[in-house]
Amino acid sequence: MQDGWTGDRVIQWLYQRCGDSEQAHSVMKEDLAGGKLPCAEFGKNAAWWSMMILAFNLNVAMKRLVLRDTWTTRRMKAIRFHFIHIAGRLLAGSRQLRILIGGGAKMLEVMLQARTRIAALATPNG
Repeated sequence: MQDGWTGDRVIQWLYQRCGDSEQAHSVMKEDLAGGKLPCAEFGKNAAWWSMMILAFNLNVAMKRLVLRDTWTTRRMKAIRFHFIHIAGRLLAGSRQLRILIGGGAKMLEVMLQARTRIAALATPNG
């Protein structure tokens, strides 16, 4: 066996990895609408599928590289309700622009850390 793996080790590796692929398929089908193709035309369905895969990969990258911590295990619906759709108010006055964010200081800290990590990824040394 290549790399010194025995048959038992390969089987154990496949068993460990099995649940992850099923969850990924569930996210693609349910969260990102990969289970319902838009029409009967192959080319349009292929474009739809490609966009869904791109969205899935960007979502996984965002969770791992930007949000980290407890966010990496959350599904798209939870991220949408707890991170993307946060209530807020934009206040302009006294030559200042302020943003009030719902969820308190904890959510503000998560958003600021995410912005800092995105900025770090955008730099050449990021």
